Amino acid sequence: MAVLALGAVHGAQAQDVVRLGNLKFAHYGAVSYIKEIAPKCGIKVEEHVFAKGLDVMQAIIAGELDVGATASEAAISGRAGGAPIYVVAGFAKGGARLVGRADLNMKSLRDLKGKRVGVTRGGIQEVLLLAELQQAGLTASDQPGKDVRLVFLAYADLNQALLGKNIDAMMQSEPQSSQAINKGFGTEIMKPYNTPIGEPVRTMVMTEKFYNERRPVAEKFMRCFLEATKTFIDNKATAEKYVRDVVFKGQISKDDFEDAIGNSPYTYDITPAHIQTTTDVMVKTGVGRMSRPPLAKDWVKTDLLDQAKKSLGVK
Repeated sequence: MAVLALGAVHGAQAQDVVRLGNLKFAHYGAVSYIKEIAPKCGIKVEEHVFAKGLDVMQAIIAGELDVGATASEAAISGRAGGAPIYVVAGFAKGGARLVGRADLNMKSLRDLKGKRVGVTRGGIQEVLLLAELQQAGLTASDQPGKDVRLVFLAYADLNQALLGKNIDAMMQSEPQSSQAINKGFGTEIMKPYNTPIGEPVRTMVMTEKFYNERRPVAEKFMRCFLEATKTFIDNKATAEKYVRDVVFKGQISKDDFEDAIGNSPYTYDITPAHIQTTTDVMVKTGVGRMSRPPLAKDWVKTDLLDQAKKSLGVK
């Protein structure tokens, strides 16, 4: 009898495991923090860290994750490619910066003409870079013959390439762009938020299966997400300590953290309109090459978020 009871307890706990895909950036820190407070939310969160948002999508398609944190463009490309996901919340906004080599003294997009600009292929940074260049009337390609030569590199390699003068500028994420500036080998050219997208919102996505079939656990997860994010918004010291010590293991300074979060504040909100605009700009710039771009109203579902806000008294 006792064995049976124990088995039942284990069964209930196993049911409440949530598999979370995440990335290693300063503004993804509150998402990481969910696993720390998960036990008091009545769930267990297993965090899996990936190199880029598209890898999170691949893991979701493979059935390895229940929820994932990713930039909007990876979610949009994923949905267009058949990933069974819903956008259920935002978790940070901004998080991009165009940084030039300090010795080149570049001040505007026009200064990029004839230059090599590093960017991560398929990332929201590429969407923003191409949208900004289009607005400035500049052409761009990774092949010769255009105004700007694109050099596709992983986020982790961009700073080294700028420092080594293998590229002249980079559209980089946080905290890496702040680090380049604080270490003196990069200078800010611009924050790329004057396209129709504005400040891009990072998205929390959930599989349709998890959303539809494990509703009580999905509700607990969303409350936990909201609590973690609210903690980071309200208590900067907790956020800084966790991101610097736990996520980056002492590799980023206090200034790096503060500058990074200054350019990528935590949030929980997202709207179908924002995702639709981002989709439209992706189509216009050719990022993601979607044959059938998804309609935001079909897959942005904020009811769990609204419910969690209500239960926790969050505006």
